[in-house]
Amino acid sequence: MQYHPFLKIFAIAVVTLFALAAKAADNGSESRDAAARLASMLKSYESYQADFIQIVVNENGNQVQETRGALKAKRPGLFYWETSAPLSQFIVSNGETVEVYDPDLEQVTIHNLDERVQTTPALLLSGEVDNLEETYRVSRKAIGDNTREFMLEPRSPDSLFLSLRLTFFKGELQEMRMQDSLGQLSVLSFDNIRLNESVDNSAFSLEYPEGVDIIRDGA
Repeated sequence: MQYHPFLKIFAIAVVTLFALAAKAADNGSESRDAAARLASMLKSYESYQADFIQIVVNENGNQVQETRGALKAKRPGLFYWETSAPLSQFIVSNGETVEVYDPDLEQVTIHNLDERVQTTPALLLSGEVDNLEETYRVSRKAIGDNTREFMLEPRSPDSLFLSLRLTFFKGELQEMRMQDSLGQLSVLSFDNIRLNESVDNSAFSLEYPEGVDIIRDGA
């Protein structure tokens, strides 16, 4: 079974300890200012819900995959992600652990959520964002009056992706573009966005059939 690169990177990232951020020489005011502005926008998101379409393009520019799904995020630390068949997968975080459920594999993997990975791509919507500058080089660009783009480049050479671009329109996150180390580009376009609506904590839990294999991190 072929998994979506964005989901695979998310699932691996939440159990991989990022190397401590290098104190790079280019830790300049421009990056700090861009990081502060991005953090301010993201922190205004008490909750974020949306449907999405993900398109994966390979290193030759050819589309190799398209998936659809939905996500919910709520601060602090609550996250729910699902993709539709035929590549069904569910990822849920309660702020302390992450569960990854693969129905086709009849398998659930439970990972501990380390504080140092709370600024990985998927967790930007629900995790801590005050220290973005320590983990990423951040730049920003204005497009017209209403569109803002932020480019994040990991400082760690061991990161699972090369760059992440976030596009906001009138303050709403509309798109994520992530370039991975294999030359693939994953584009997530969000629709039916519900910002700061009330979401019950019960929405951030998984139910799966009896008999599935449960693998715990470190077991």
